[in-house]
Amino acid sequence: MTQLLHTLLAQRDWLLADGATGTNLFNMGLESGDPPEFWNDTKPDNIRKLYSGAVEAGSDLFLTNTFGANASRLRLHNAQHRARELSRIGTEIARDVADRAGHPVVVAGSVGPTGDIMEPAGPLSHSDAVEIFHEQAEGLKEGGADVLWLETISAPEEYRAAAAAFALADMPWCGTMSFDTAGRTMMGVTSSAMVDLVETLPNPPLAFGANCGTGASDLLRTVLGFAATGTDRPLIAKGNAGIPKYVDGHIHYDGTPDLMAAYAVMARDSGARIIGGCCGTMPEHLRAMRHALETTAKQPAPTLDMIAAEIGPFSSDNDGTGDQSNAPKRERRGRRRA
Repeated sequence: MTQLLHTLLAQRDWLLADGATGTNLFNMGLESGDPPEFWNDTKPDNIRKLYSGAVEAGSDLFLTNTFGANASRLRLHNAQHRARELSRIGTEIARDVADRAGHPVVVAGSVGPTGDIMEPAGPLSHSDAVEIFHEQAEGLKEGGADVLWLETISAPEEYRAAAAAFALADMPWCGTMSFDTAGRTMMGVTSSAMVDLVETLPNPPLAFGANCGTGASDLLRTVLGFAATGTDRPLIAKGNAGIPKYVDGHIHYDGTPDLMAAYAVMARDSGARIIGGCCGTMPEHLRAMRHALETTAKQPAPTLDMIAAEIGPFSSDNDGTGDQSNAPKRERRGRRRA
């Protein structure tokens, strides 16, 4: 297995991850409802452009176009038999882009949720979930991924199944959850509960954290929640570029490069070691984030008031744990660069 991410984390205080996959591909002509993973095979030049855009903007790490390349999600397109193949092809393109960069760049094999509800609430068993994740992991490994990257997970049962699958594949991994429901994941996991989950796994991730969600402010509050537990494991922050709005028939994220630059610095000061963007984050955002991280001295962790004033209001009164101390009121708008 590769040790590149582990090595870079030992050498650097922070690493810049990439931005959005879907937003960038929609801008290239991907139609809503079409699986972007098919483009790994049919439009490889577009996928190469996606990856190259992140590397040229300064990303030390980028995710492969394989978020939905598992048998469960591909079954919606009668392509469940292509999970390993599409994962491998998408990663092979990424490996070539990274190897041509001229400096170390981590290829992170993206693994999204299965789309099914796990037992006991739903029909997906632990063993079936492990099999689904293992198949994809082997494809990503064959393609040359340095690390596997579990993202946008809501259920602890699914997180555990992926960890077990990655152990079978003998691959290092990172894993993020999406805290999009009043400071919790859709299945009720809080920031502190995620730390407990990670630290009790037989095969824990190299780094863990949060991605996507409702906005950069909420994500920063979640990162502060991770850090408050005292965990020594590297933290990940991949927040959306502002808030989604429906404009002229398309979803548009209102976060400017200046906003994302401020978010990146606050994420670092909050304790994150791997910092990137999620939905709506374009190369121009990444350039601004890299510049800010390189030129802004580290400060003490921001307060919630500082986050609300600089990045924007929170979507809920607290972080999901019930602790509302020092939480700005929802009606507080503050100053927002968007």
